[in-house]
Amino acid sequence: MNIELLQLEIDTIINTIKTKEEKLQTICDFLENEISYYDWVGFYFKNGNKEELKLAQYTGEETEHIIIPFGKGICGQVAVSNKNFVVQDVSEQDNYISCGWKVKSEIVIPIFVDGENVGQIDIDSHTANIFTKKDEELLEYVCEKVVAIL
Repeated sequence: MNIELLQLEIDTIINTIKTKEEKLQTICDFLENEISYYDWVGFYFKNGNKEELKLAQYTGEETEHIIIPFGKGICGQVAVSNKNFVVQDVSEQDNYISCGWKVKSEIVIPIFVDGENVGQIDIDSHTANIFTKKDEELLEYVCEKVVAIL
């Protein structure tokens, strides 16, 4: 994974595409296309003043998890903990919401605006034990760049 090249492409997406929605969708599509083990890529954002996340743009198989209560599943836990959550084997998690039998691992990185957790990027992989510190570094960069368009 060449993080520098991926970061340059993220910058290009942020700087050249017009609407927030198109930027987020293009980021999802780009990451899913460029990184072979990113099988589902999506953004969840806090749903107004409710203690829940709402699915925004994503790419990959459809999901029934449009709304996720804070504390529920990996995404819901990140909404509460405000910390990255890397799950190398979802079968070992008690508080996991299954998005499909193919998903073996998941990584969720929070997005902060003025110190407040406003959302997250969520990546599912059909391969267990696949995520590394490079994935965290890349996705943290993506989240920092997304802040500029929110």
